[in-house]
Amino acid sequence: MSEQNECLTYSFEVDGENFTSAGEASVQVKRILRRIGFDPETIKRVSIAMYEGEINMVIHAGGGVAELFVYEDKIVMKLTDHGPGIADVSLAMQEGFSTAPDNIRSLGFGAGMGLPNMKRYTDEMVIDTKLGEGTTITMTVNV
Repeated sequence: MSEQNECLTYSFEVDGENFTSAGEASVQVKRILRRIGFDPETIKRVSIAMYEGEINMVIHAGGGVAELFVYEDKIVMKLTDHGPGIADVSLAMQEGFSTAPDNIRSLGFGAGMGLPNMKRYTDEMVIDTKLGEGTTITMTVNV
């Protein structure tokens, strides 16, 4: 990629019915970024943020779409779902807060670290949520 505005775009369907496939998009993203030649630390940050977002879409929203935009100087992830929305974003951002049901927790998910980890591993995170309509989370990792 030579021009500043050049962008590679990828899109992944996140299946909200299948916990065994949760995380497939982040594995694919890791492979893509390795193939392009990004450094291991950047790949780790993007993969963790993407994985946490995927899991949240499966647990809370019945799936959605994860988009990846790869620029020379940054990687942008846009996760969009049509779930119930987030009632209280500031509460949801608190480590340990979770609305995951017990059956999800029994699988080892829903510990309330998804959104905090997404923010921790990215340089910018914007949450756009509407109750009853869904949530779009846009995260940026600068390279």
